Amino acid sequence: MLQVLASKLDSHLLTSLNACVRCGLCAESCVYYQASGDERMIPARKVELLGSIYKYYYRPQARLLPVISGARAINGRTVTEMIDLFFGACTGCGRCEPHCSIGVAIAHVNAVGRAMLSEAGLTPASLQSTVNAALETGNNMAIPTDEFVDTIRWMEEEMQDEISDTRARIPLDETDVNVLYTLNPREPKFFPLSISAMAKVFYAAGESWTLSTRMYDVTNYAFFSNHAAESRLIAERLRDEVFHLRAKTLVLAECGHGSRAFRWEAPNYLGHALPFETLTSVELIHRYITQKRIRLDGKRLKERITLHDPCNLVRSGGIIQEQRDIIHRIAEDFEEMTPHGADNLCCGGGGGQLAMSEYNERRLKIGELKADQIRKTGASIVITPCHNCVDQLSQLNFTYKLGVRIMTLAELVADALIFDQ
Repeated sequence: MLQVLASKLDSHLLTSLNACVRCGLCAESCVYYQASGDERMIPARKVELLGSIYKYYYRPQARLLPVISGARAINGRTVTEMIDLFFGACTGCGRCEPHCSIGVAIAHVNAVGRAMLSEAGLTPASLQSTVNAALETGNNMAIPTDEFVDTIRWMEEEMQDEISDTRARIPLDETDVNVLYTLNPREPKFFPLSISAMAKVFYAAGESWTLSTRMYDVTNYAFFSNHAAESRLIAERLRDEVFHLRAKTLVLAECGHGSRAFRWEAPNYLGHALPFETLTSVELIHRYITQKRIRLDGKRLKERITLHDPCNLVRSGGIIQEQRDIIHRIAEDFEEMTPHGADNLCCGGGGGQLAMSEYNERRLKIGELKADQIRKTGASIVITPCHNCVDQLSQLNFTYKLGVRIMTLAELVADALIFDQ
């Protein structure tokens, strides 16, 4: 753990550890503190925790006066607190950072704490098992290849019947295509209609595209554990598959952390810029619309609709307006949540929380804030371009009896497509 800390002690981290003045402005920005009122959950307390370890090992005078300085050694008690706060009380949503009066990189501090724990083999077992599944099988749900292929062929037949065109395909492992599309493994496992929805979009756009049977997983749960070698290996596999199929563009499916982990973090893991275009499906659909490659029925949807902004896609990725432009072309009654956009409330499903069953009660409790947001819009449909958010919102829908329908953006667009005959 100390070796990891030493490797991370650049000016970025040192400034954050030394600059926090404990003003408390970050408290009300955090869904954990808002939901519980527990002062341990205040984001600054995470900075204080890692800072206390830094003081103990890097400031001899602080070590001699721990009661005054707050310096703490790494021991069983410290590690237990680190696991609970860094893994169990943070989704990494980053909402605290723009609310900080002096710009402390709180989410980065939390990520360093996770890296220290993960390199020491102290990642919560439920999260590590998800990472292991991806490392061992190529996808985080350990779906066998034959099962995946059967699902794709079934969805292709269903799509052909629905569109009444046998030329509508879901291609697999085709080379020299324009687009290599990825999936969240929860799609073939539990939400296959999401696959056919995007396939309809590609069909309507006349796109040259393919899925891979070897590496289709857009997720990278090692991004949540912040384990350097495991994050890099998963990123390498996806990069290499783009090379193998000689695709021009990699399109990342509706997954907030998957988009961030590959598009923005993979160059750091890999040590080089990505030598091919990388887009999210949100940006690609928006491009199709603006280029008039697909047409939408703007009067089809009469129900009130609202949008949940995935933290990694919106606050960390800057993709804010594209999904709104798309929705405005389809929905006549669109009601924003308050707050929304870059200041949105995290739904509670990020940061690997959905994979860590030991924190389920806490996750659903912080999700009540999002449930209240949804209720206040009066919407009957909630759109979110992230499958982790879909899963969390679906559980909130059941737990808090919201009575809404949760949809991905691709599903919304697919239902409104006008197919040229």
